[in-house]
Amino acid sequence: MRSLLRYARLYLLITSQYVKSRMQYRADFLISSVGMAFSSVATVLVFWVLFRSIPDLVGWSFNEILFMYAFYLLSVVPLQLFFDHIWQLRFHVVEGTFIKYYLRPINIMFYYMSDMIDIKGWVKLALGVSMLIYASQRLGLSWNLWRVFLLGIALFSSSLVAISILTIAACATFWIIGSFPVMDLAIKIRDFSPYPMTIFDGFFRFLFTYLIPIGFVAFYPSQLFLRPGEVPVLTYFSPVVGIGSFALAYFVWNRGVNQYTGTGS
Repeated sequence: MRSLLRYARLYLLITSQYVKSRMQYRADFLISSVGMAFSSVATVLVFWVLFRSIPDLVGWSFNEILFMYAFYLLSVVPLQLFFDHIWQLRFHVVEGTFIKYYLRPINIMFYYMSDMIDIKGWVKLALGVSMLIYASQRLGLSWNLWRVFLLGIALFSSSLVAISILTIAACATFWIIGSFPVMDLAIKIRDFSPYPMTIFDGFFRFLFTYLIPIGFVAFYPSQLFLRPGEVPVLTYFSPVVGIGSFALAYFVWNRGVNQYTGTGS
């Protein structure tokens, strides 16, 4: 318990300093936040245009797709708020600055990830909550304390999967100098997360369920709320997939960290 409290205090100290430095550039924050909001809204407009031409997408309505997209936005908020520094890993490793994270007696992943926080993640949180409420109203979904609790568990599991996919991809930099294509591929694959897995054929459905489990970022857990009478069995394994994915990502991270020796200069 003391260790957890210690890390919580350290996190607040580190991130508060980072937020103070970032808020010196308020125009940059506002412009990038507006850009992020427009990007998310643009995706919804694409869905809207698509459903103007077709009545449904393999049996899924516009509002159901909107609910999945809102679920996706909420599931990636922790990634953006607490693990956004993963994007800079390849630069730190190649330039040798990653070595500084070995110099303090705290967990290296904690120290590295807490060194940066993307406060624009709050924009995604606001958009996700707004879209989820709107889609729920349009679908006639009712909410109570139990369903809100269930939503929290589902989002926690989904967030672990989203974090794990990018962490594993980013760790390629410990073994591959030009690792950006791996990270770029992971992002492109993750972009399929808001879509129903039923739109893919057998191979890709298997790939996105069992090998690169993006189906557990939004599609499978959202079925608990969209179609509670037709919940796939895989949905109930979401917490196991989330925890297992993060355990694998942490293992890969430690393997990379343990073999890193700096630039030698």
